[in-house]
Amino acid sequence: MAQGNCNNHPPSVFFPSDGVGVEAAKKICASCPVKEPCLDHALDMRIDHGVWGGASERQRRRILKSRRIAARAALAETAVDLTTPAHSDEIAIFPVSAK
Repeated sequence: MAQGNCNNHPPSVFFPSDGVGVEAAKKICASCPVKEPCLDHALDMRIDHGVWGGASERQRRRILKSRRIAARAALAETAVDLTTPAHSDEIAIFPVSAK
């Protein structure tokens, strides 16, 4: 991300070992013009370490978890129940021939 605020800082700033360092990195990211694509990249690539797009490792895990839950919920809403007819008044009855 050549246009990112991170270009003006050493990489170690974005890979802190404590919470204070995480907050410092997040402040740098706060006004970054490529904050969203940076976060999207980290989420898409499942990057586990460092601060990316203003999000800590823990925050990215939570974002991914909430997306998985939302995707499952959306899938469940679109699932078709094949055990019951959609319109009971439209059931077609076909004769069964006995052999």
